[in-house]
Amino acid sequence: RSCMSKTIEYTEAIVPYRHEELMAKVAAQLTDKRYQHCLRVEETARQLAADNGVDVELAGIAGLLHDYAKQRDDQTFIQLIKTHGMDPNLVSYGNGVWHGYVGAELIKDELHIYNEPILNAVRLHTVGAPYMTKLDQIIFMADFIEPARDFPGVEAAREATAKSLADGVRFQIQHTLDYLIQKGAPVYPQTLATYNAWVGGVAPQFAN
Repeated sequence: RSCMSKTIEYTEAIVPYRHEELMAKVAAQLTDKRYQHCLRVEETARQLAADNGVDVELAGIAGLLHDYAKQRDDQTFIQLIKTHGMDPNLVSYGNGVWHGYVGAELIKDELHIYNEPILNAVRLHTVGAPYMTKLDQIIFMADFIEPARDFPGVEAAREATAKSLADGVRFQIQHTLDYLIQKGAPVYPQTLATYNAWVGGVAPQFAN
């Protein structure tokens, strides 16, 4: 079943759309499977926001949008990295990193959504950052623990997140780094910086 059992009415004028309109715009860019994931992340983000004293509407919008650019082709991403004057090193890292950073630019260009907390939560949702707002942490975790996620450790991740967002972030960044190293994949420097700050105890601390 689709997890959108209840109609969501936006009341805060954060984006220039009604919820149904924004859903349709996201659905138009994604396979149904990926779109359903976005709906589950939206719902999970709203729940985490309610539990952690964060604006529920803001969290829901960021959750719905987080994978907006996930299914663009590599050429599109590489072109946008160049035309938007983004970090040139980004081109070496692939979709896993691109769809967050470049996705935020596409959300501005195509959807005319300029809310910086939303854009930043989209940017950081796969790599994290040494300093993350609670909203950033919520989208980072909602993507990782939404109800259909099923990987070794997901239950532990859900328990950690229920205890505190910071515990969830620490769990996820360690899990991600382990995964990348075991795969022999390159690690984007920001992912390492996130790990060092949250797990390794190296400077910037987090918004607890």
